[in-house]
Amino acid sequence: MATFKSDFLQTLSERGFIHQISDETGLDDLLSKESVTAYIGFDATAKSLHVGSMTQIMLLHWFQKTGHRPIALMGGGTSMVGDPSGKDDARQLMTRELIDANKTEIMKCFAPFMTFGDGPTDAIMADNADWLLELNYVDFLREYGRHLSVNAMLARDSVKTRLDREQHLSFLEFNYMCLQAYDFVELNRRYDCRLQMGGSDQWGNIVSGVDLGRRSGCEQLFALTSPLLATASGAKMGKTASGAVWLNPDMLPTFDFWQYWRNTEDADVGKFLKLFTELPLDEIARLEALEGAELNEAKKILATEATSLVHGRDLAEQAAETARKTFEEGAKASDLPSVSIAAADFEAGAGLLGLIVTAGLAKSNGEARRHIKAGAIKINDEPVSDEGLTVDSGYLDADGSMKLSFGKKRHILLKAQ
Repeated sequence: MATFKSDFLQTLSERGFIHQISDETGLDDLLSKESVTAYIGFDATAKSLHVGSMTQIMLLHWFQKTGHRPIALMGGGTSMVGDPSGKDDARQLMTRELIDANKTEIMKCFAPFMTFGDGPTDAIMADNADWLLELNYVDFLREYGRHLSVNAMLARDSVKTRLDREQHLSFLEFNYMCLQAYDFVELNRRYDCRLQMGGSDQWGNIVSGVDLGRRSGCEQLFALTSPLLATASGAKMGKTASGAVWLNPDMLPTFDFWQYWRNTEDADVGKFLKLFTELPLDEIARLEALEGAELNEAKKILATEATSLVHGRDLAEQAAETARKTFEEGAKASDLPSVSIAAADFEAGAGLLGLIVTAGLAKSNGEARRHIKAGAIKINDEPVSDEGLTVDSGYLDADGSMKLSFGKKRHILLKAQ
């Protein structure tokens, strides 16, 4: 493990955030001498970022915490083009109205991690639509196009992979790295931004910005990337069988977010504690050394600490207590994720298969039927084997709710409304 002079790079190194740095010594010197501004870009392709983006947000979090100024750059302009990185096909083009709506929601994801304001190290929320949508195309080509090497662009993985596979790559997508490179130059001029960070799949785009800055007369710019994360079994971070693990608290219940981390694979516990919590490294070393059933305690701490960063300490501890009551005591905790069902449906009798689908425990009646046959479905902690069961108000507790479970870890309260 490399040793750095700057607190920021030393923190990243110790916690496993570093994949590549364009000029390691130069960046370390700069960060150790002065407060620096850095940015990471986030395109508005959905209403929320998910856990897969949490590594990048934690980079900005630690950047500010070690005395520097982070910029969260919203891709209001680049979202209209679409990043070809890691894609076999072109992204579906979005309207400006949809992009603007997504941006409004995505901004909620950053507030728990950074302090925004006007202070010297307060975070900045910028949007590349402010300059990209006003660009004059011919002026842009004359000023910057002469500095952008087509040879280098063809060698980038995001382009080369598509061409090698003889998959279509549009001129629109080919321009994406030009616009991202220009973002770096524009942010340098507006905010004296010297560093761009991102996932390792963005390395080509980022170093294009470093090179364009050099050719355009900027001070030396720097690039830093983090590893692209997958779980020990190879699953993509932020995706589960039931959908994305969203960072926007309005889009995923706290308990579900906590449970995602509680289900971490044994081999990932130490790595995730370093990346997604602020726990001291000596405490992390103690936790990742646990074995067998004791490792479950480390997973609970990981879940609570990671959830605290996004949902706040109180809700995280509430989720942990809900899990304890549900899994250890078999109790029906009132703050489990819930789904409202019309009271009239219970009075008339609702089909179990439909309720399982409505609760999000299966995607279809066929899948729900397979769950029942496998003995994975319970109502109020009692196993159910009849796939044709009709569920009426007799299954509701005094508070008008019923606990529907799939396996040991997924529980939903169905509430009569």
